[in-house]
Amino acid sequence: MNILAIETSCDDTAVALVRTEKGSLFVTDSLISSQIKVHAPFGGVVPDLTAREHLKNLPRLLRKIFDRNKITAKDIDLISVTQGPGLIPALLIGTNAAKALAYSWRKPLVGVNHVAGHIYANFIGLKNKIKKDIKFPILALVVSGGHTELIVMKKHMDFKIVGQTLDDAAGEAFDKVAKILGLGYPGGPKIAAYAAKHGTCNAGRRTKDNSYALPRPMIKADNLNFSFSGLKTAVLYTVRDNPKILKDKKLSRELCAEFQQAVIDVLVHKTLKAARKYKPKTVILGGGVSANKELRKQLGKAIKDALPKTKYQMPDAGYSLDNAAMIATLGYYKFNLAKNRKIFESSWRKMEADANLKYK
Repeated sequence: MNILAIETSCDDTAVALVRTEKGSLFVTDSLISSQIKVHAPFGGVVPDLTAREHLKNLPRLLRKIFDRNKITAKDIDLISVTQGPGLIPALLIGTNAAKALAYSWRKPLVGVNHVAGHIYANFIGLKNKIKKDIKFPILALVVSGGHTELIVMKKHMDFKIVGQTLDDAAGEAFDKVAKILGLGYPGGPKIAAYAAKHGTCNAGRRTKDNSYALPRPMIKADNLNFSFSGLKTAVLYTVRDNPKILKDKKLSRELCAEFQQAVIDVLVHKTLKAARKYKPKTVILGGGVSANKELRKQLGKAIKDALPKTKYQMPDAGYSLDNAAMIATLGYYKFNLAKNRKIFESSWRKMEADANLKYK
């Protein structure tokens, strides 16, 4: 089976071809057109601009992926598209394009949840190596610009949110802190780079040469929820009270290291707490912030030390950020596990973009 996927939930236009081999999925091709340069002057994503860029980039990417893989519509068996959540102007471009192709080519169409797609990035085979070690039940930590969630899965397509952010997502906090420090957009890579040059903090406590202490929000709360708005505000007040930070790279790096470690400490603590409660066989990391090297490393070490019998799974770095390969993978599972696959043959009639799409 060949799956064509389209992803336009935010500021990346992405298309991918994914093939199935003996029940496993492998990426034939994956293309992404970034809009960072378009949105950087505004310090964040401008919804209407995303739609314009998707409208320009999507046809170009579709032509390119068909031409360089020497395929036609006849070679496509299934179309998968991000239905939501995301920015509605951006989602409309991708969903309407997918609906038009499904109607024109008479192909089944599957609309999927973008956040769930980040979980399923972990099920993509890498270099023809089949992943057989992901066992249910699964605890997934999804950390991105718009979401920070802990999700328990007893089986495929079974999602139970057990923890979520009450305000800012972790990725959003990274972007806002970077803006406070004048580091530019996107903030995650900028802060990670500054923290790396300073030297990361020890988990749970500041390094001796770090002058700035930041809170670990809700780390002692008797629940699995997150809150990063207060941490962002703490950075704002720290900079306000110490304006020299903005003029001294050494001090900026110290603050970046402390902020990044504060976020990681909370994420790791809550994940371990959830794992002890729900006893998963596999802990999965996903979402754009999963590209953060310190988070990947520290979460892995914490699980190995505290829960040695639990498998730790994270996506290949190339599939941590928004991409269409994960959308194709999730679409395959949703289609393959459906009781009535015929509904997807006419789904182009009723499927609509949904900025607040729930798991289903």
